[in-house]
Amino acid sequence: MKAKSVLVLAAVLSVAVLPARAAEEAAAPAARPEADAAKAALADAAPTADAKASLARAAAWIAAQQKDDGSFSNPKHPGLSAVALWALVGADDPAYAPAIAKASDWLLSRAQPDGGIYQPVPGRAGGGLSTYNTALALSALSFTRRTDETFVAAILKARSFLAESQLEGDDQFAGGFGYDKSAPHRYADLNNTAFVLEAMRRTQNYEDMRPAGEKKADLDWEAALAFAETLHNGPGAGDSAGGFAYSPADAKAGTEKGSDGKVILRSYGSITYSGLLSLVYCRLDRADTRVQSTLDWASRHWTVDENPGVGDQGLYFFYDIISRALSVAGLDSIPRSGEAAGGAPVDWRAELVAKLVSLQRDDGSFVNANGRFWENDPVLATSYSAVSLAFAIGNLR
Repeated sequence: MKAKSVLVLAAVLSVAVLPARAAEEAAAPAARPEADAAKAALADAAPTADAKASLARAAAWIAAQQKDDGSFSNPKHPGLSAVALWALVGADDPAYAPAIAKASDWLLSRAQPDGGIYQPVPGRAGGGLSTYNTALALSALSFTRRTDETFVAAILKARSFLAESQLEGDDQFAGGFGYDKSAPHRYADLNNTAFVLEAMRRTQNYEDMRPAGEKKADLDWEAALAFAETLHNGPGAGDSAGGFAYSPADAKAGTEKGSDGKVILRSYGSITYSGLLSLVYCRLDRADTRVQSTLDWASRHWTVDENPGVGDQGLYFFYDIISRALSVAGLDSIPRSGEAAGGAPVDWRAELVAKLVSLQRDDGSFVNANGRFWENDPVLATSYSAVSLAFAIGNLR
């Protein structure tokens, strides 16, 4: 990366006291000149040539998969269409305006009387994965910057729905979010929590449009941070120190004993970046020791050849969350730590773009041979990849 570009990028990012503020500004319904300037600086600094070409091919493939009603993939899960919408917006190509409009209208049509954006499953409480689908839909819709009355009303109702989905109490799940609050068993995990935190920050400015006298929707951010912290491995966790685990009820990457003999939920790649995103949206700055320890884990385990700790499981979501988390955190690179301390920092954009370009199929799509987490669905894997590329080159912030 050229030194001049790095200096320009550093200057743009340094104006934000809190890393989350860039995301909040990007969520504003109206365009902002300062956001456009930051986007231009980031695009100049990123490895744009290969990334733009790869993104264009992926977006064209995604658009060709859109159904007549505006949805993508499995309509029972609107979140899948939301990721595809997010990808098309990230392509930054006016040719996709009709597809974006159809997709956003379809997502709005999935809104339920309770405000959630999901598809209920009759006779199965929690079967609609209402929190998961609503959070993804809300984040994706925020990028369309629509301000018509119907759209704003739906956004505000969805925000209220998510706020009411936060788990209260004093158990291990308090403050967090699961797939669906109405599920028969109480449960929360860090991925769903990060999805909700992002959705609420990205749509926060819509609260200014809420009718007078109507209760504003917000989260208990301190409780959300406390939940995330319960899954953040401390210094006694050996190689897992600084990373995050998925859920108190689900280790995902297995367990081990720490130096104090206690059982440790092993840290792994994608969930650690979800943890970083959660810390940022809870307004911890880059100097905070919790953020620094997370980056230390990320540096020690840096790779784009696998999702560290779980191999090829959720690989394309791993790429997606790397790009989103590091972009929102305002990080152009990851400082080296451990045995590599003092070496050149990780240029995550260049490495991520190169990897995605190498994995793209001839028709522009991506797919994971490992079907866990639905990534054997090429629409989902390609949408994740396109979103990753869009954040890497600054089309999305």
